[in-house]
Amino acid sequence: MDRKEVLTMKMDAYVDYAVEQLKALTAIPSPSGFARQAGKYVFEELTRLGYEPKITQKGGVLVDLGGPDDSEGLLLMSHVDTLGAVVASIKENGRLKLSPLGGLQPDNTNTENCTIYTRFDGSYSGTFQLCDASVHVNDDYATQKRDFSHMELVLDEDVKEPEQVLALGILPGDVVCFDPRTVVTASGYIKSRFLDDKLSVAIVLALAKYLREEKVVPARKVYAHVTVYEEIGHGGCGTVPDGVTQLLAVDMGCVGEGLTCTERQVSICAKSSAGPSDYEMTTDLIRAAKAAGADWAVDVYPHYGSDADAALRAGWDVRHGLIGPGVYASHGYERSHVDGVKNTLLLLAEYLGVTTA
Repeated sequence: MDRKEVLTMKMDAYVDYAVEQLKALTAIPSPSGFARQAGKYVFEELTRLGYEPKITQKGGVLVDLGGPDDSEGLLLMSHVDTLGAVVASIKENGRLKLSPLGGLQPDNTNTENCTIYTRFDGSYSGTFQLCDASVHVNDDYATQKRDFSHMELVLDEDVKEPEQVLALGILPGDVVCFDPRTVVTASGYIKSRFLDDKLSVAIVLALAKYLREEKVVPARKVYAHVTVYEEIGHGGCGTVPDGVTQLLAVDMGCVGEGLTCTERQVSICAKSSAGPSDYEMTTDLIRAAKAAGADWAVDVYPHYGSDADAALRAGWDVRHGLIGPGVYASHGYERSHVDGVKNTLLLLAEYLGVTTA
């Protein structure tokens, strides 16, 4: 077998590890502003792998993955925060009006089970529904708008007025987390809410495991920052270590009409809604994908921002790029594939210069 075939086979174990980490991460509720437990999990897993991560003031995780201190640094950026909602108000009928955290779309969370986390009195389950959701009763069911003004959270409690809801300890501002419904099919498809970006956090953890177990050191200094406010736009604004000259957002790759990427590939973003990625860095990423034998695509994302974009807006003088496994139905019930995980790992290993085949 040639080098590419050996490397591809070697990555299988790390793909399996990434999938297991994804399952663990999606089981931890973590909308923007409510992601410290997910950050703690990443911290503990990196510690278990033999690293010395640090928790940032925001609750993200920063870790040194190795490489010479006197080299130009690369910062990998992924985010563990997700879409979600908060209680906006308690309605007269005892149901809850919601306000989104990030780009949560109410129409594709219709009938989704969720959990309300109170600040002091535990949690409660419920379902996010269209107002007057019974087809046999509501004459306007088919044409009624699916937006936050026409939808409500129905608590699984016997409440019919605001006072009863308040007695449970539920208040405006309490966080609402939607069930992820994570499934991995026999054919390798990964279906879940919040693959954006917990799948790539799992991939970064797999990369960290690969570096340790294969006993390889990057040719340049490499850090990883798992952020917790990406979905609302400021996850990557701070915590860029000294000496870093490149930021690589490891996020989801877009899959949809007009784009070439599929769920089984690694996507390289040439331009997002914020503007073009660094030209030379993008060229090097394409070159690395080819050298690794990865199945890749390069695309322009029409509606997308990343932690790298946030860092640039904050004024950091760095070059930037964006990659990720292909993800379909973004910000909804998303789908990727284990091949997309493998191809992203292959690209990262080649780009970092840590292939061991």
